[in-house]
Amino acid sequence: MAQTIDGTAIAAAVRADVAEGAAAFRAQHGRAPALRVVLVGDHPASQSYVRAKARAAGEAGIDAETLARPADLSQADLLALIAGLNADDAVDGILVQLPLADAVDEGAVIRAIDPAKDVDGFHPENVGRLVLGEPTLEPCTPAGIVEMLRRSGVETAGAHAVVLGRSNIVGKPMASLLLRRGIDATVTVCHSRTRDLAEITRQADVLIAAIGRAEFVTADMVRPGATVIDVGINRVEDATRERGYRLVGDVDFQAVSEVAGAITPVPGGVGPMTIAMLLQNTLEAARRRAR
Repeated sequence: MAQTIDGTAIAAAVRADVAEGAAAFRAQHGRAPALRVVLVGDHPASQSYVRAKARAAGEAGIDAETLARPADLSQADLLALIAGLNADDAVDGILVQLPLADAVDEGAVIRAIDPAKDVDGFHPENVGRLVLGEPTLEPCTPAGIVEMLRRSGVETAGAHAVVLGRSNIVGKPMASLLLRRGIDATVTVCHSRTRDLAEITRQADVLIAAIGRAEFVTADMVRPGATVIDVGINRVEDATRERGYRLVGDVDFQAVSEVAGAITPVPGGVGPMTIAMLLQNTLEAARRRAR
């Protein structure tokens, strides 16, 4: 039976480190690292995510404020809001909660954020630095996975890591991080059109599933003893639950647990790490700006 990698516990340790760093920053500079989260509209999932981020930031000693705006906020007004935050020396980190309305160009919004305050790590300048192996603000979910692997004692140097998914948020930056010096994995990126997919995933020492399909990765796709990181969060109908559904990942957890050496659960795996690394990025952004 696979060891369960407890993302909640590891994230708590990261958040404790951030709290210590934020306290030291406040003592040195007379203020806390400051994060501003822009929330447009009233989408329930986005509101829930933002509340969780703000609560975690406050607990870590970060000055977090949510700037809520109506769903019909124009792109011009949103860009003006971001420009004001860019110019505010008291703000260290800016996060615009995605997704935005179809009428808004998300790419233009991301590009408008000052790269030095881009705590999501999505700005093209930060993405370019990541690919080049230069210090930068790293996308939170991939960075959280690397931190999880490190703190769990998973050996990555020379390991074959297979990333299942090629999104700009997880798959592509995940591959770039795994290739970095000090991590030194050999990386294969697969996606929905990859031929002989199971044959490739069975070669993985570390398999990272971020394809967005409920329980897509089955036991026959996993090499015995492999480490399996499940990034997916999917709702599946479940009449036995009060809310009518349950959350599952991209991995068939029960079946794969019989084969893998280590595995992350959903929930309680990658999700808490994403928020922890957002806080780490905010602290790092504040330190860099102070220097």
